[in-house]
Amino acid sequence: MLHWKELKEESEACVKCDLCKERTNVVFGEGNINSKVMFIGEAPGADEDRTGRPFVGRAGQLLTKALIALNLTRERDYYICNVCKCRPEKNRTPMEDEAKACIPYLRNQVALVKPKIIVCLGATSMKYVMEKVLNNSKKFPGIAEDMIWREALKTGTMKITRDRGKWLRIKNFSIMSTFHPAALLRDENKKKLFWEDLKNIKEELESFN
Repeated sequence: MLHWKELKEESEACVKCDLCKERTNVVFGEGNINSKVMFIGEAPGADEDRTGRPFVGRAGQLLTKALIALNLTRERDYYICNVCKCRPEKNRTPMEDEAKACIPYLRNQVALVKPKIIVCLGATSMKYVMEKVLNNSKKFPGIAEDMIWREALKTGTMKITRDRGKWLRIKNFSIMSTFHPAALLRDENKKKLFWEDLKNIKEELESFN
Protein backbone atom coordinates (compact mmCIF):
# COMPACT_ATOMS: atom_id res chain seq x y z
CA MET A 1 0.00 0.00 0.00
CA LEU A 2 1.30 3.43 -0.95
CA HIS A 3 1.02 6.49 1.28
CA TRP A 4 -0.73 9.65 0.10
CA LYS A 5 2.19 11.41 -1.60
CA GLU A 6 3.37 8.34 -3.50
CA LEU A 7 -0.18 7.30 -4.40
CA LYS A 8 -1.05 10.73 -5.80
CA GLU A 9 2.18 10.90 -7.78
CA GLU A 10 1.62 7.43 -9.24
CA SER A 11 -1.96 8.17 -10.24
CA GLU A 12 -0.96 11.47 -11.86
CA ALA A 13 1.61 9.64 -13.99
CA CYS A 14 -0.76 6.78 -14.87
CA VAL A 15 -0.98 5.59 -18.48
CA LYS A 16 -2.80 2.29 -17.82
CA CYS A 17 -5.72 3.12 -20.12
CA ASP A 18 -6.49 5.44 -23.02
CA LEU A 19 -8.18 8.05 -20.82
CA CYS A 20 -4.71 9.43 -20.10
CA LYS A 21 -4.39 10.62 -23.70
CA GLU A 22 -7.07 13.32 -23.49
CA ARG A 23 -6.96 14.38 -19.85
CA THR A 24 -6.02 17.86 -18.70
CA ASN A 25 -5.65 16.81 -15.07
CA VAL A 26 -5.87 13.64 -13.04
CA VAL A 27 -8.64 14.20 -10.49
CA PHE A 28 -7.28 12.36 -7.48
CA GLY A 29 -9.58 13.24 -4.59
CA GLU A 30 -10.16 15.89 -1.95
CA GLY A 31 -11.33 16.42 1.61
CA ASN A 32 -10.48 15.26 5.11
CA ILE A 33 -8.28 12.16 4.84
CA ASN A 34 -9.13 11.29 8.45
CA SER A 35 -12.89 11.55 8.08
CA LYS A 36 -15.44 8.87 8.81
CA VAL A 37 -17.30 9.37 5.50
CA MET A 38 -16.05 8.72 1.97
CA PHE A 39 -18.08 9.59 -1.14
CA ILE A 40 -17.17 7.76 -4.36
CA GLY A 41 -18.46 8.96 -7.73
CA GLU A 42 -18.04 7.74 -11.28
CA ALA A 43 -15.47 9.90 -13.09
CA PRO A 44 -14.54 13.56 -13.52
CA GLY A 45 -16.49 15.88 -15.80
CA ALA A 46 -15.25 18.86 -17.78
CA ASP A 47 -14.97 21.21 -14.79
CA GLU A 48 -13.17 18.58 -12.75
CA ASP A 49 -10.76 17.79 -15.57
CA ARG A 50 -9.99 21.50 -15.96
CA THR A 51 -9.42 22.18 -12.25
CA GLY A 52 -8.12 18.81 -11.05
CA ARG A 53 -10.73 18.85 -8.26
CA PRO A 54 -13.61 16.38 -7.79
CA PHE A 55 -17.28 17.44 -7.81
CA VAL A 56 -16.88 21.14 -8.58
CA GLY A 57 -19.25 21.39 -11.58
CA ARG A 58 -23.04 21.83 -11.41
CA ALA A 59 -23.65 18.34 -10.00
CA GLY A 60 -20.86 18.71 -7.46
CA GLN A 61 -22.16 22.10 -6.35
CA LEU A 62 -25.60 20.58 -5.83
CA LEU A 63 -24.09 17.83 -3.66
CA THR A 64 -21.96 20.29 -1.69
CA LYS A 65 -24.94 22.55 -1.04
CA ALA A 66 -27.06 19.62 0.19
CA LEU A 67 -24.31 18.41 2.51
CA ILE A 68 -23.72 21.90 3.90
CA ALA A 69 -27.45 22.01 4.72
CA LEU A 70 -26.74 18.96 6.91
CA ASN A 71 -23.70 20.71 8.43
CA LEU A 72 -21.24 18.50 6.56
CA THR A 73 -18.31 20.22 4.87
CA ARG A 74 -15.65 18.75 2.59
CA GLU A 75 -12.74 20.16 4.54
CA ARG A 76 -13.95 18.78 7.87
CA ASP A 77 -16.39 15.90 7.44
CA TYR A 78 -15.73 13.78 4.34
CA TYR A 79 -13.36 12.67 1.62
CA ILE A 80 -14.58 12.56 -1.98
CA CYS A 81 -13.17 10.92 -5.10
CA ASN A 82 -14.16 8.86 -8.14
CA VAL A 83 -13.79 5.33 -9.46
CA CYS A 84 -11.92 6.75 -12.49
CA LYS A 85 -9.43 9.57 -12.01
CA CYS A 86 -9.53 10.79 -15.64
CA ARG A 87 -12.46 12.17 -17.62
CA PRO A 88 -14.02 9.94 -20.30
CA GLU A 89 -14.78 11.90 -23.46
CA LYS A 90 -18.16 13.65 -23.45
CA ASN A 91 -18.69 12.41 -19.88
CA ARG A 92 -19.65 8.92 -21.01
CA THR A 93 -19.76 6.03 -18.55
CA PRO A 94 -16.28 4.53 -18.00
CA MET A 95 -15.65 1.28 -19.81
CA GLU A 96 -14.80 -1.89 -17.91
CA ASP A 97 -11.08 -1.76 -18.64
CA GLU A 98 -10.88 1.90 -17.64
CA ALA A 99 -12.57 1.31 -14.31
CA LYS A 100 -10.46 -1.77 -13.57
CA ALA A 101 -7.26 0.16 -14.34
CA CYS A 102 -8.19 2.77 -11.72
CA ILE A 103 -9.69 0.57 -9.01
CA PRO A 104 -6.30 -0.15 -7.31
CA TYR A 105 -5.89 3.58 -6.66
CA LEU A 106 -9.37 3.72 -5.16
CA ARG A 107 -8.75 0.69 -2.95
CA ASN A 108 -5.56 2.33 -1.72
CA GLN A 109 -7.47 5.52 -0.91
CA VAL A 110 -10.09 3.57 1.05
CA ALA A 111 -7.33 1.77 2.96
CA LEU A 112 -5.72 5.09 3.88
CA VAL A 113 -8.89 6.95 4.86
CA LYS A 114 -10.35 3.97 6.76
CA PRO A 115 -13.90 5.36 6.57
CA LYS A 116 -16.75 4.15 8.72
CA ILE A 117 -19.21 5.03 5.95
CA ILE A 118 -18.77 4.68 2.18
CA VAL A 119 -21.34 6.33 -0.07
CA CYS A 120 -21.49 5.26 -3.72
CA LEU A 121 -22.78 8.07 -5.90
CA GLY A 122 -24.53 6.55 -8.88
CA ALA A 123 -24.74 3.19 -10.64
CA THR A 124 -21.11 3.01 -11.78
CA SER A 125 -19.70 3.49 -8.30
CA MET A 126 -22.27 1.05 -6.92
CA LYS A 127 -21.22 -1.54 -9.53
CA TYR A 128 -17.49 -1.38 -8.86
CA VAL A 129 -17.62 -0.88 -5.09
CA MET A 130 -20.84 -2.02 -3.43
CA GLU A 131 -21.72 -4.82 -5.84
CA LYS A 132 -18.25 -6.30 -5.50
CA VAL A 133 -18.63 -6.39 -1.73
CA LEU A 134 -22.09 -7.96 -1.98
CA ASN A 135 -20.79 -10.70 -4.28
CA ASN A 136 -18.11 -11.51 -1.71
CA SER A 137 -20.84 -11.96 0.89
CA LYS A 138 -19.50 -15.37 1.92
CA LYS A 139 -16.68 -13.50 3.63
CA PHE A 140 -19.17 -11.44 5.64
CA PRO A 141 -21.67 -13.49 7.67
CA GLY A 142 -25.13 -11.97 7.78
CA ILE A 143 -25.38 -10.42 4.32
CA ALA A 144 -26.83 -13.51 2.65
CA GLU A 145 -29.49 -13.73 5.36
CA ASP A 146 -30.55 -10.09 5.00
CA MET A 147 -33.77 -10.15 2.98
CA ILE A 148 -33.27 -6.67 1.50
CA TRP A 149 -30.44 -8.07 -0.60
CA ARG A 150 -32.27 -11.19 -1.82
CA GLU A 151 -32.85 -9.93 -5.39
CA ALA A 152 -29.35 -8.51 -5.77
CA LEU A 153 -27.76 -11.71 -4.49
CA LYS A 154 -29.90 -13.80 -6.83
CA THR A 155 -28.68 -11.98 -9.94
CA GLY A 156 -25.28 -10.81 -8.70
CA THR A 157 -26.09 -7.30 -9.87
CA MET A 158 -27.44 -4.17 -8.22
CA LYS A 159 -29.83 -1.54 -9.57
CA ILE A 160 -29.59 2.04 -8.38
CA THR A 161 -33.37 2.57 -8.48
CA ARG A 162 -34.04 -0.59 -6.45
CA ASP A 163 -31.07 -0.72 -4.11
CA ARG A 164 -30.25 2.92 -3.31
CA GLY A 165 -30.78 3.91 0.30
CA LYS A 166 -30.11 0.42 1.66
CA TRP A 167 -27.27 -0.15 4.09
CA LEU A 168 -24.77 -2.93 3.55
CA ARG A 169 -23.05 -3.35 6.90
CA ILE A 170 -19.64 -5.04 6.88
CA LYS A 171 -17.78 -5.60 10.12
CA ASN A 172 -17.07 -2.06 11.39
CA PHE A 173 -18.25 0.01 8.45
CA SER A 174 -21.36 0.66 6.35
CA ILE A 175 -21.90 1.18 2.61
CA MET A 176 -24.83 2.82 0.86
CA SER A 177 -25.60 3.86 -2.71
CA THR A 178 -27.62 6.89 -3.76
CA PHE A 179 -28.21 8.74 -7.00
CA HIS A 180 -25.33 10.59 -8.58
CA PRO A 181 -26.11 14.31 -8.22
CA ALA A 182 -25.92 14.65 -12.01
CA ALA A 183 -29.03 12.46 -12.20
CA LEU A 184 -30.93 15.06 -10.19
CA LEU A 185 -30.15 17.69 -12.81
CA ARG A 186 -31.83 15.45 -15.39
CA ASP A 187 -34.76 14.36 -13.21
CA GLU A 188 -35.88 16.57 -10.33
CA ASN A 189 -38.18 13.82 -9.06
CA LYS A 190 -35.09 12.11 -7.66
CA LYS A 191 -34.25 15.03 -5.37
CA LYS A 192 -36.57 13.96 -2.54
CA LEU A 193 -35.11 10.42 -2.43
CA PHE A 194 -31.58 11.81 -2.66
CA TRP A 195 -32.25 14.14 0.27
CA GLU A 196 -33.68 11.26 2.32
CA ASP A 197 -30.53 9.23 1.63
CA LEU A 198 -28.27 12.09 2.73
CA LYS A 199 -30.21 12.51 5.97
CA ASN A 200 -29.88 8.75 6.54
CA ILE A 201 -26.12 9.05 6.01
CA LYS A 202 -25.94 11.88 8.54
CA GLU A 203 -27.81 9.73 11.09
CA GLU A 204 -25.47 6.82 10.45
CA LEU A 205 -22.48 9.11 10.95
CA GLU A 206 -23.86 10.32 14.26
CA SER A 207 -24.11 6.70 15.43
CA PHE A 208 -20.34 6.42 15.11
CA ASN A 209 -19.67 9.56 17.16
